[in-house]
Amino acid sequence: MSYTLAEIAEKIDATLISSSQGDGDKCKVDSLATLASAGAGQIAFLSNTKYRQQLSSTKANAVILDQDCLDDIQNPAFHALVMKNPYMGYAIVAQLLDNTPATAKAIHASAVIAQDASLGENVNIGANTVIESGAVIADNVSIGAGCFIGEQARIGANTSLWSNVSIYHRVEIGQHCLIQANTVIGCDGFGYAKDNGSWFKIPQLGTVIIGDNVEIGASTTIDRGALENTLISNGVILDNQIQIAHNVVIGENTAMAACSVIAGSTVVGKNCSISGLVGINGHIEITDGCVFTGQAMVTKSITEPGVYSSGTPAVANREWNKNNARIRRLDGLSKRVKSLEKAFENVVKNGSVVDNCCPFKWN
Repeated sequence: MSYTLAEIAEKIDATLISSSQGDGDKCKVDSLATLASAGAGQIAFLSNTKYRQQLSSTKANAVILDQDCLDDIQNPAFHALVMKNPYMGYAIVAQLLDNTPATAKAIHASAVIAQDASLGENVNIGANTVIESGAVIADNVSIGAGCFIGEQARIGANTSLWSNVSIYHRVEIGQHCLIQANTVIGCDGFGYAKDNGSWFKIPQLGTVIIGDNVEIGASTTIDRGALENTLISNGVILDNQIQIAHNVVIGENTAMAACSVIAGSTVVGKNCSISGLVGINGHIEITDGCVFTGQAMVTKSITEPGVYSSGTPAVANREWNKNNARIRRLDGLSKRVKSLEKAFENVVKNGSVVDNCCPFKWN
């Protein structure tokens, strides 16, 4: 599939500017590339000024950029699509030129579908997929090979599942969702009681309810609720290899990066950004609009929006060893500081050094 630059400009709401040697109404592109690697028939974008110098040498047919960078293009036959948010323009064009294959085509002969399962129109189901009793699959759903859809599960219209996704019983998934391969939704939460040194399993009786326009990365796990439900709201995006525990609630349009975890019964607000390797404690509440940088450990409720950090950035090993040795001496240092503070208080109070424990002389 290809588009003229005039067509693309209209779709991304950009202003098409061409040199005297360029004709945006006739010039067509069929793929995206970086400024450095682009060639004939390709369109590039510039949203990070770090790469601004590449505008002078790019061979892309056209570049999506903002007005401030326009003068840096030196190609005599250039085409530019000018807009305030070039990265958003790139995102829209990427969707237009997306060549990702469908997760499934038609209903494969090896699929096992319960007689009382309900399938809407234009449903596609891959090889060796199992759909169990009472499941409801809406219109235009595409389910990849090797998936499992449990009893009474519901999948909304225009949702796609890649291969080997497992959807447990009674899980509900909204419309226009995308779930990547090997994800598990609705497995048991980590619920056990301990008695005389032994663990006694607590059945997880709730389910998982996922809203509309949710995207879930590969090998992510979302546990079903213990009594009530685990809730993932509209517009949430989850990266690969994330763990969401039982009874967690995630608010609308919150984003969560890879390898982060949320413990049970925690409520995360709307429009939060959770970076990679973040750990969030259980039974706490996080307000709307919070940002957690990589490796942050969230141990208590947060009531004010803002940016929160606690991770340890990498340093040279020699420096880390020195700092670690100093950390081990912190307790002794704290005791010495307290002793000096007490001695100084006595100096201020009495006007003299007490028991020679402070090196200060009071004048």
